[in-house]
Amino acid sequence: MTADIVAKRELEEGATFRPRFDRDGLISCIAVDDRDGAVLMLAHMNAEALALTIRTGVAHYWSRSRRQLWRKGNTSGQTQSVVELRTDCDQDALLMRVRVGGDGGACHTGRRSCFYRAVRGDGDGEPILAPA
Repeated sequence: MTADIVAKRELEEGATFRPRFDRDGLISCIAVDDRDGAVLMLAHMNAEALALTIRTGVAHYWSRSRRQLWRKGNTSGQTQSVVELRTDCDQDALLMRVRVGGDGGACHTGRRSCFYRAVRGDGDGEPILAPA
């Protein structure tokens, strides 16, 4: 068995957590509501945000636009307490089940979920956004 096959097997089947950050040092994280499984948001974490999330049990993310670390809920009150953190098969994406504090929302627009619009065709083959 080659070293590559062994490494791949360990990554996919082993017990060692080895998050694979992208070239910008980020990993995508989907947050879902622990109560009903609703997808709340997709955000990114750098190594510091991930370590803080694991250590504190409260979601921390990396803002690509502001280029800074942020603790979810610091300004909105919409904290996210981690119930479970999972990684996908090749450890380059995260799924986090959370309990939401505050008003139960997750989106900076004030909505419960950031995924509040659906992409649909306009009849002529052009995509448009409509309420989900």
